[in-house]
Amino acid sequence: MNFRPTLLAVALAAVYLSASAAPPPLMNGPVTAAPNAAALVTRLAAQAPGLGLDADHHFLLASQHPGLQGSMVVRVHHMYKGVRVFGSESVIVTDGAGNIVRESVSARRVHLGRGSANQLGAATAEFNVKPALTAAEAIALAQRSVRAGAVAETPPAAELVIFPLVWSERLPAALAKSDHELNALDMTDVVAGYELAWLVGTRLRAAALPVYHDTIVSARNGRILAQWSMLQSVAGSGKSQYNGEVPLSTTEGGAGFRMIDPLRARGGKFGALAVTNADHGTTAGEVFTSSANAWGDGKQYVAGASTTGANGQTAAVNAMWGLANTYDMLKNALGWHALDGQDTATYIAAHINTAYDNAYYSDTCKCMFIGDGSTFNSLGALDVVGHEMGHGVTDATSRLVYAGESGGLNESSSDITGEVVEAYARAGAGGALIPAGGNDWMIGKEISKSGTPLRYMIRPSKDGTSPDAWSTRLRRMDVHYSSGPNNRMFYFLAQGSDADPASDAHSSYLSGTPRAMSGIGLDKAYRIWFNAATTRFTSSTDYKDARAKVLAAAEELYGKNSKEAVAVQRAYAAVNVGMDINE
Repeated sequence: MNFRPTLLAVALAAVYLSASAAPPPLMNGPVTAAPNAAALVTRLAAQAPGLGLDADHHFLLASQHPGLQGSMVVRVHHMYKGVRVFGSESVIVTDGAGNIVRESVSARRVHLGRGSANQLGAATAEFNVKPALTAAEAIALAQRSVRAGAVAETPPAAELVIFPLVWSERLPAALAKSDHELNALDMTDVVAGYELAWLVGTRLRAAALPVYHDTIVSARNGRILAQWSMLQSVAGSGKSQYNGEVPLSTTEGGAGFRMIDPLRARGGKFGALAVTNADHGTTAGEVFTSSANAWGDGKQYVAGASTTGANGQTAAVNAMWGLANTYDMLKNALGWHALDGQDTATYIAAHINTAYDNAYYSDTCKCMFIGDGSTFNSLGALDVVGHEMGHGVTDATSRLVYAGESGGLNESSSDITGEVVEAYARAGAGGALIPAGGNDWMIGKEISKSGTPLRYMIRPSKDGTSPDAWSTRLRRMDVHYSSGPNNRMFYFLAQGSDADPASDAHSSYLSGTPRAMSGIGLDKAYRIWFNAATTRFTSSTDYKDARAKVLAAAEELYGKNSKEAVAVQRAYAAVNVGMDINE
């Protein structure tokens, strides 16, 4: 943005982690409520005049979850005349007594009202929040714009919001640069105005296929201002298709066993982590059952076969093994419980639709769906399950808008989680450290019948579409491709780069000494990323903002001039986000 966020308090003191010992858990355990949450909102409102905001600006508590070392993360929406300003929010870290430690801000509200922060003047000083269209009219328009004939899977919802009209422009120092010379830090987001709008969430089905969208509909004239897909996807003992024979924790009851894990998570639909059998339908179905606590045959599902026999159970084994390992990695290594940090159980529905070539996370049930594949093998591979559960963590924390650069970061965060789960399951032995190896830095290689992965983290452009580095075109790309530069950044942060121009790990953007940057290992890289993504990112975080917040996370965990902080700067420089420095 073209205005500077204001910190409300000093940052947390740095927490230094020993390289020779297992670090303490990154996050707290589940919590019930932040101390004095209502008082916190009141304190924020009292400081609004000092930020140049008039009395029509307020705050609304959105969510809260555990933070670092005894802290709490509280997210608040920015409100104007009682209406939420879309993408404008504060992420506040409080200590155990409820005192504000630091704040991350996306301040897209400032040009509203009569305060001194409004640089747009009369056009937005008396912004009218009375809609000309009803919620029902907006929903009808959104549904027609998505897919004719699609039917609602869940009832559509509409929220009145103030939608900032944002564009990206060059900073003065970059005006003379050609497009290919631009760096992410040469650009700034500018709020050019606002429109009263309805944010319409439609979760539809066209025949058997899910059609999930969020749509911004003008509340003045019904024009579609923005729209993006919300289908967040990748494209006892049991015999797993991808991991051999694996241990499973199940529940005994009735005449046999149920695929509900009593050791992991609580609450939710089934009381613990679970896998259900959609049986080629469009709903989750019932929990898998078996008369014996031995599941699956370890083979690809045979089209048309029973989903409840040994062959059909293999998809459930794949899913449960991914669920359990993602849960264990988050809890044992980071101290984060389940998807929401509060240990709320989730589930996976296997055999969704028929020969379905996708897996996806649904924000309506906070659960996941996995297809059997047609051009792909079963989509229950470790990195795919970890990817979808990564969407669940993002949904519970930053809620990165699934479009543009923030959508690319959303997808990248899930790709990163998938790789970390793969490493943890295959080389982590259930411990408190994420191992250095065990993953392949490729997304979906195992589900591919040809062996060609969906995405390459080391050099994203190998897929023929994803870019290796930031450019201005990123905001116009599908989020599965705009994730590429951040995926590569994370590879460099963990593994380092190569000075040889012929190497996939080479970056021409690195100009510091040495020309090949040093990595800090997967464990430290993920701790830094997870800190930033869950306690600093806002819903509108872009690549430029991500760099600043990932760097701040590295400095908080390892020190301001640490090798880890240097590595973050170099890793982002390697994908054209910021300038390179010497090690």
